[in-house]
Amino acid sequence: MQKNIPNHLPRKRFGQNFLHDQSILQRIVQVLQLKPTDHVVEIGPGLGALTTKILPLLPRLEVVELDRDLVPKLIENCQGLGELIVYQDDALRFDFSQLSQTNRSLRLVGNLPYNISTPLLFHLLEQAHIIKDMYFMLQKEVVDRMVATPGSEAYGRLSVMVQYYCQAQALFTVKPGAFQPPPKVDSAFIRLVPHAQLPHVANDAKIFAQIVRLAFNQRRKTIRNSLATVISIEQLQALNIDPSIRAEKLGVEQFVKMSNSL
Repeated sequence: MQKNIPNHLPRKRFGQNFLHDQSILQRIVQVLQLKPTDHVVEIGPGLGALTTKILPLLPRLEVVELDRDLVPKLIENCQGLGELIVYQDDALRFDFSQLSQTNRSLRLVGNLPYNISTPLLFHLLEQAHIIKDMYFMLQKEVVDRMVATPGSEAYGRLSVMVQYYCQAQALFTVKPGAFQPPPKVDSAFIRLVPHAQLPHVANDAKIFAQIVRLAFNQRRKTIRNSLATVISIEQLQALNIDPSIRAEKLGVEQFVKMSNSL
């Protein structure tokens, strides 16, 4: 049972919107299907609404929290529930590989700050090899982009990069009233499972990421124009890629082909 939590004024600069709806919290716990052997890391635990529910199910739980004022309140709220290890650090710069030397061992969960969600996702994708799965609460618009298919309006750079590294599944939508303070948009909970073997392997991950970024920098441009500085029309044609289409029409496999041709 959750203890009384000391008052804390959510800080806009940290993107703090605390999840408090008990039915949503319980739903998240059910989705996680935690086992005692799981190595779980929670990002942005805040005051511990979710932490206090999953900590008793595990021998230990590690959390990464940026707001130093929250840490003592979090620790107090989790007393007697299990072993809690707190890293007072910025998840955007945190090296998650220091927590595990085994491939595909970490299970990450969190209500991510919406103001840094996209760069944080890119940071985590770079460490996908040590991650078993990830479960995040995000702005619904971001989740829609992550699971979008080629040709759809939401499909873009984030879609390609996430789907290159992971299987992505949107699980459920959450209304603003589940948070304090309520955000101005709907949220969604997503599952990301890094591929055990990449379906399409880029020879150089940095070149692949650069190609994807350039292709979507100006969405209305054809790839002949958006990628003119790195790949020729003749190279595109040799790859059976139409130079006159836009990036949003290309799947992950085609981006990998372009990257590997360089």
